[in-house]
Amino acid sequence: MKNIGIGLLFSILWASASVATKFGVQSAAPLVLANVRFFIAGILLLGFSYGFVKDASFRLPDKKELLQLSLFGLLNTTLYLGLYVYAIKFTTAGIGSLAVSTNPLIIVLLSSWWLKRKPGIEEWLGIFLGMAGIGVATFPLLENSATTTGGIILLLISMLAVSAASVYYATVQWKLPNLLINGWQVLLGGIFLLPVTLLFGDTATMHWNAQFWASVLWLSLAVSIIGLICWFYLLRIDTVKASLWLFLCPLFGFFFAWWLMDEPITTYTITGTILVIAGLYAGQRKKLSKN
Repeated sequence: MKNIGIGLLFSILWASASVATKFGVQSAAPLVLANVRFFIAGILLLGFSYGFVKDASFRLPDKKELLQLSLFGLLNTTLYLGLYVYAIKFTTAGIGSLAVSTNPLIIVLLSSWWLKRKPGIEEWLGIFLGMAGIGVATFPLLENSATTTGGIILLLISMLAVSAASVYYATVQWKLPNLLINGWQVLLGGIFLLPVTLLFGDTATMHWNAQFWASVLWLSLAVSIIGLICWFYLLRIDTVKASLWLFLCPLFGFFFAWWLMDEPITTYTITGTILVIAGLYAGQRKKLSKN
């Protein structure tokens, strides 16, 4: 029951990120929003870990661990979340959540490449159905400019980055606690993104209003801290089963987008979501039968 509760909490928080981001980019440039979020989350996590936790395992990373954390932060925070936040400015919140659910399918392909084995027919079918689902769901949105082709491409690149981060995370024998791993990777990811933000972030259009801070605090505390801690916990138990909680993300995501942003749920939305979920099931079926 504990794992189910953590899985549900992760799905809800992860799905809420697209709506919170959509609210945030209405008040701030995407890169600025991302960097503020990363620094708040990283400083809070590391400050709590080193300041209040009395445990010998809560130590500074050694050189090897710092390199591992840097690579993980580059993939999981700088590239994935940086690109995702930027992409959401050009897509709907619901589509952002739907794209996140393709993560397990990409993980299957990357894991196959990493282990030097050819993906099976079912895995390729899963990829095809997942991509078809996103295509169906976004088709009417491209026509009315609610979503752009560039936004979709950025979303897919960000999904590739987070899938690579998940595969890499599963291959490392981490000795640091999850709190430290999350704190260091999100802080380092923010540091890597900072030069890009300083060069291309448009601070002239910033509005330091309640909507901006509500978005930043939700993304920092609920998503980057609580959500990622839940995700790392699930990954350590079972990578395949952990990815299954992403099945629920498009459902919660479209609900939040409809409830909070008045985004319509159409036949295209429902059909696309069904195709993505069918793709997820097809791509993971063999691995699930072995667990």
